[in-house]
Amino acid sequence: MGRVSEQPSSSIGRGRLLRMGAAVAVLLALAGYLAAHYTGGGKRAPRCVVVSAAGDGGTYEFGVDQAVNAATISAVGTARGMPERAVTIALATALQESGLRNIDYGDRDSLGLFQQRPSQGWGTKKQIMDPAYSAGEFYKHLAEIPGYTQLPLTDAAQRVQRSGFPQAYAKHEPDAALLAAALTGRAAASLTCGVSEGSGSGDAGRVREALTRDFGREVLAGTGAADDGKSGNTAPDAGGTGSTGGSGGGGDSAVAGDAGGDAAGRTVSVPVAVADGDGGDGDGGARRGWEVAQWAVAQSSVLHIERVVYAGQEWTAASDLGRKWRRTKNAESASGTGTGTGKGAGSDEVLLVMFR
Repeated sequence: MGRVSEQPSSSIGRGRLLRMGAAVAVLLALAGYLAAHYTGGGKRAPRCVVVSAAGDGGTYEFGVDQAVNAATISAVGTARGMPERAVTIALATALQESGLRNIDYGDRDSLGLFQQRPSQGWGTKKQIMDPAYSAGEFYKHLAEIPGYTQLPLTDAAQRVQRSGFPQAYAKHEPDAALLAAALTGRAAASLTCGVSEGSGSGDAGRVREALTRDFGREVLAGTGAADDGKSGNTAPDAGGTGSTGGSGGGGDSAVAGDAGGDAAGRTVSVPVAVADGDGGDGDGGARRGWEVAQWAVAQSSVLHIERVVYAGQEWTAASDLGRKWRRTKNAESASGTGTGTGKGAGSDEVLLVMFR
């Protein structure tokens, strides 16, 4: 019987180092995961929540970066006259393809929210990485499908995408439907978002540019905003109170309780037509108003929006980390149609107030 040779000590040492290295890698991966979900001090990173308007307890929670993209996808769709069903299909598709994140990689040359391919004629890389452009391209192709609103969601999405996993879209339909109801304005006061502490100062010009990018130039029609986006749609007087543009009331009263009355210079008022027929739903301007209001909440993290006021209700970033819509103090003065923001902000506009 031969003698069994002993394992050299150097081999044992290398084995220990490999095991230690693997353990360190696991710990680093865990730290990265926690860093992605939490901010300093053990606080969870800001999130957005949409709740069902049907009273069935349905909710969907998602990240603020996803909310920004979802809001753009929805606004681009309604600006093209697409129905809520089309927005639901688009959102479910983006949830499957990219998780509602504007990624610059994918299978072969696939890019962006919808994983569109430059080599297949969807546009240049730069164009596809523009969420508004890529959403517009998706809707353009969707509109070419006869009777798409009557098709199962996964079939409609697949006819546009031609994915290798055609059944994958269906699982996102419930969440996409909740999002679409909120972002198209049908479900009022159903979308809320948290905003990181210490959010930077807002820029009214950037807000107007984003509104125009997503909804089209007509969204600010009648506000008196300069075409170059550099001057506000407010006109502060010597006392700093000013007045908002559009057909609303004074800017200082719109943000009553704001110390110093300097809010007029950091507001954007978006006019809302109160005539019946918006979207063919019979809700008049209310649906359009809630669409703009909840778009602003979804965009609040990147546009540094502190407050949104509409129909006698307001969302405030500092209020329970932006988790609730609340009645304004002057809600009783709102238009009887329910489409107004109340006495301060006027009965036919959505008021957006930026962080200082």
